[in-house]
Formats: sequence, C-alpha cells, structure tokens
Amino acid sequence: MSFNNFELSPEVVRGTQAMGFTEPTPIQLRAFPIILAGKDLIGTAQTGTGKTAAFALPILTLLAKHGAFRCLVLEPTRELAAQVETAFRDYGRFTDLRAAVVHGGVGYGKQREEIKRGIDILAATPGRLLDLLEQRTMDLRQVSILVLDAICSWHCSNGPTSIARLFFPERNTVPIGSRTN
Repeated sequence: MSFNNFELSPEVVRGTQAMGFTEPTPIQLRAFPIILAGKDLIGTAQTGTGKTAAFALPILTLLAKHGAFRCLVLEPTRELAAQVETAFRDYGRFTDLRAAVVHGGVGYGKQREEIKRGIDILAATPGRLLDLLEQRTMDLRQVSILVLDAICSWHCSNGPTSIARLFFPERNTVPIGSRTN
C-alpha cells in the first residue's frame, strides 16, 4: 500500500517520498485514518517503526496551510523534541507550515525569535514551554492538536509535574503514573 492510498495531502506525500519512504509501516497504516478523522489515538510500536511519521504526516495534512500556532508536541527530552521538529520540517518541506522546537539547556533568544516569526507546530519539553508561557512569550489558546509523545519515558523526567502545571496551573496537582514492561 502506498502513502497515496490515504487522504494525506500531495505535498506531505511528496515530502515523505523525498525522504525515501514509499510504503507506510503497520503503525502508520493504523494511525493515519484515526488522526485524519480527528479522533484521539494511543499508539505503541517498537523503536524505528515510524511512530513520528504516524502522527506527523496526518497532522501536517490537517493543518494544511500556515496560520496560527495549532499543534503542540510535548517530548520528555530535548533530544526527542529536536528530532520531532526535524521530522516535521522534513516531511512538510513542500508545505508552507512552520515548525519550531523549544527546550532547556540553551538560551531563549533563538526560540523566542522563531515563535515571534509565527509557527504552526511546536515540539517542546514541558519545562521550557512553561517558562515561555509564564513569560507571556506565547499562549496555547489556538492549539487544537496535542501530542504527548514517548509517554513511557516521562517517568524519568520532571515531565508529569510540568504537564500538570500546564493544564492545571492553579491547582496543587500531584501526578501519579505507572509503567509496566
């Protein structure tokens, strides 16, 4: 089956093919129709099976044209945030959509500039995102797509507490999570 068998935009299919991919993987075959229909999805697959493309390609299709900041992808680490931002840029290379990344460990300058220029998609770690929200550099009012990626890795970071602060800023929330192998 080809990427053309789905309702992915021609620009997104072209970007995918430019990356050398010709056929969707099993996780992509299952995820594309669900995400394109605007439904929620929880997906799991082994490393290297195309999980990022499973959500990135339909999201790029749904967003279609450059507009407001509408998609937030939360990642547990700066390395994953940077990888996901690169994937969105690569797959969306034939669109006018803009992706950016924000994470700690670097200065705020370039990240603030990217946001000011206008973005559609943001890959972020929760801590830096909270900083930028508290500084009023950005807001989440127009975000309509939220991806919590690599969720099994969140237990190792300060992610659960930061995510709770994002969604319940006035409450003293204690997130509790469980992971089974």
